[in-house]
Amino acid sequence: MAIPDYARTNFNTMLRAAGDGNLALMECLDATTRQPRYVLCAVGRDGGDYMFTPFGHLAEGNPYDAYLPPHPDDPTGFIETSWDRGAT
Repeated sequence: MAIPDYARTNFNTMLRAAGDGNLALMECLDATTRQPRYVLCAVGRDGGDYMFTPFGHLAEGNPYDAYLPPHPDDPTGFIETSWDRGAT
């Protein structure tokens, strides 16, 4: 599977921000659930103002439970286990 351009661009921007010391962790509210989320943001400046560009939030609990990794022998598949309830 190819990583889409938008994801690659955002990842590279996040790496640059981290390398420059311009990466922040902000407490925000999820727009749908109103639950707290801890969001990785790049920090920029616009004149005297700070600008925060969100890239994603940290997974609560065990992040291994939230994702299925790509299958090493199937470029279009994911590793499924008995505990993933049949997700694809």
